[in-house]
Amino acid sequence: MVLAAAAAGYMVARQLQDDSPALAAGTRMPQPRPVATFSLQDDHGAAFGSAQLAGMPSLVFFGFTHCPDVCPTTLALMAQLAREPRLSGLRLVFITVDPNRDDTTTLANYVQAFGGAITGLRGDDAALEPLLQSLGAARSVQQLAGGDYVVDHSATLFFVDAKGRLAAVFTPPFAFPTLRDDLCC
Repeated sequence: MVLAAAAAGYMVARQLQDDSPALAAGTRMPQPRPVATFSLQDDHGAAFGSAQLAGMPSLVFFGFTHCPDVCPTTLALMAQLAREPRLSGLRLVFITVDPNRDDTTTLANYVQAFGGAITGLRGDDAALEPLLQSLGAARSVQQLAGGDYVVDHSATLFFVDAKGRLAAVFTPPFAFPTLRDDLCC
């Protein structure tokens, strides 16, 4: 009986222990979290939702095409990751947080400018909100005089595992070699 109790205690401890190596550039979730059910459109107008996100690991970034600095820099980094042979099984996803200006054509042209390996997604505010909340991404729209507006957003990269769960987050500043090594294997 003592042996059975010891074995059971060992098994419980093993299940609670995270044997995965620490990330150098990000933070691993102690327990991967399910991503909320969502339904958006890709940069070709096709439906893209929770089912499409599962099946292969994905690196997700929220931004917008009129972003002056963070978005183009981060998408350039993602394009560099796309050229890394060791990461050929990683899906790269850019989700616009400015659906009013980023129609399908604008989004397609934008992601194509970064080499075409990044999938662009869009949806109206109601479709975006569950996904933003699920991943813990921030977005704020500030109205300006004259009817224009600016959009502030998280600069985080979200790693979603092949089961469609949030498994890690990466925050700036990003360094290609470190991020590549964390995402590889």
